[in-house]
Amino acid sequence: MNIEQRKVGSVDVLTPGGALVDEDGAAFARVLRERVEAPNARVVVCLRNVPYMDSEAIEALLDASDRLADRADVLKLASVPSTCREILEVTGTASQFRFFTEIQDAVRSFL
Repeated sequence: MNIEQRKVGSVDVLTPGGALVDEDGAAFARVLRERVEAPNARVVVCLRNVPYMDSEAIEALLDASDRLADRADVLKLASVPSTCREILEVTGTASQFRFFTEIQDAVRSFL
């Protein structure tokens, strides 16, 4: 799986490419954990290229959200496709994240 990683100012933006399932979900979980564990982590996950995610990917997002909450922050998700948003809502986990239509809006929210 290709996971685009870039810095926008002091914010890490992760953009996985493809469904977050099986090995790809595990690879995404590792990259996300590395970013969130960094000192003063500011993370936005752009899901625009993710048509579907499994329970392992949801666990990775929740783990990242919990780690950021320990620092009084929240995981920010951008460009979330309707299917992924519905998965998060049906599983009762959507309230753990902040949703943004555009990456730029999510990045600006750190100011």
